[in-house]
Amino acid sequence: MMEKNTSEDPACSPEETTSESAKVPTAEPPGEVAASESTGEEQVPKPQAPAPQIPAAPAATKPVPPSEDVPSAPLLLTLEDVSSNSVTVSWEPPERLGRLGLQGYVLELCREGASEWVPVNARPMMVTQQTVRNLALGDKFLLRVSAVSSTGAGPPAMLDQPIHIRENIEAPKIRVPRHLRQTYIRQVGETVNLQIPFQGKPKPQATWTHNGHALDSQRVSVRTGDQDSILFIRSAQRSDSGRYELTVRLEELEAKATIDILVIEKPGPPSSIRLLDVWGCNAALQWTPPQDTGNTELLGYTVQKADKKTGQWFTVLERYHPTTCTVSDLIIGNSYSFRVFSENLCGLSASATVTKELAHIQKADIAAKPKGFIERDFSEAPSFTQPLADHTSTPGYSTQLFCSVRASPKPKIIWMKNKMEIQGNPKYRAVSEQGVCTLEIRKPSPFDSGVYTCKAINVLGEASVDCRLEVKASATH
Repeated sequence: MMEKNTSEDPACSPEETTSESAKVPTAEPPGEVAASESTGEEQVPKPQAPAPQIPAAPAATKPVPPSEDVPSAPLLLTLEDVSSNSVTVSWEPPERLGRLGLQGYVLELCREGASEWVPVNARPMMVTQQTVRNLALGDKFLLRVSAVSSTGAGPPAMLDQPIHIRENIEAPKIRVPRHLRQTYIRQVGETVNLQIPFQGKPKPQATWTHNGHALDSQRVSVRTGDQDSILFIRSAQRSDSGRYELTVRLEELEAKATIDILVIEKPGPPSSIRLLDVWGCNAALQWTPPQDTGNTELLGYTVQKADKKTGQWFTVLERYHPTTCTVSDLIIGNSYSFRVFSENLCGLSASATVTKELAHIQKADIAAKPKGFIERDFSEAPSFTQPLADHTSTPGYSTQLFCSVRASPKPKIIWMKNKMEIQGNPKYRAVSEQGVCTLEIRKPSPFDSGVYTCKAINVLGEASVDCRLEVKASATH
């Protein structure tokens, strides 16, 4: 068995093909017939070039070689690849190479409708894979390969099915834009313009359906290009709602995409409304849902009230889902009307349902019964919340002593120095305001040092605090 090789030969003219193919089975000596290290790519011979069939090439006068001298048919002839202008086939060496050895292989082509086999390579080639190039779209032909020895060509191995050269097929795909992967909502009267890109080669055929039926060409127009399909509705109506399906088909392959379109409009008002009850400053209402929701779900109801005197409407509830409600905080003595709107994605209904009767808020006969007022006694004996603090001063600089006292009624404040009252002495100035007691000592001297006491006295008792003041004499030089 020999190794599988791939080689290519430059394309040959029809005359060369005829002459060389005639030499393959018969005339050339073994040393000249074998093709060493040649390529396996060949151009397709022109159909008009005459070429004898390989098995029929030996002259009629030459004796038929014994079967042991010619090789058997190649094994496992396989179609490896088919493109828009070339074909690649491969095979395995035959089981029997012949007594004189193998000189190569001859690949032959027979076009559809013809009976003549045309050699692809002019001389036998020692390869087990060949590529036939320069084919035209639409070509349809059979291929066979024969093993050749010096005594002639063996029986051929042929492909079961003819080969058809056609453009490479790219499976169709549809790319639905992100905003169309959920329900596409439009209002009545708006335009619908859907552009759906797709892929496929050659150009696939695109078709649209609406809820499983063909489109109404009077309302919907479709334009399909090489890479997209556009569905257009100039003025959408509610009947245009539904599921649209785009099918892109290429021979046996197809891709589908569905788009849900919902065309909506404003809802109708509630069917009816009535006033259930009025008590205190409250009114209870009840209404029934609208017959027409605008082809979509309701977002709720808007409840408004109007005073009979002013006639101005004020919103009480928005996007309210139940069909009963209680309106509170109504003003006593006024009469009220109520109305209810329906609401969906398009907005509030064009009109509202209004109550027929008025809600009269009556004045209740209520007698006020005031409770007796108990006056609180805030009387309190004096107590100091902030005591006096010991203090050191410099002669000649005024000094102040502070403390705070709480008492009711207001206490009498007495200041003392060394337990002697100092009121009336112009050297001291006492102030008491909002419970804060202040004693100012004007230009003190060492003589003013001592213990100072603040005493607070009222009818409930007395309290006192004291501190020590030290006036240090300045050092002399």
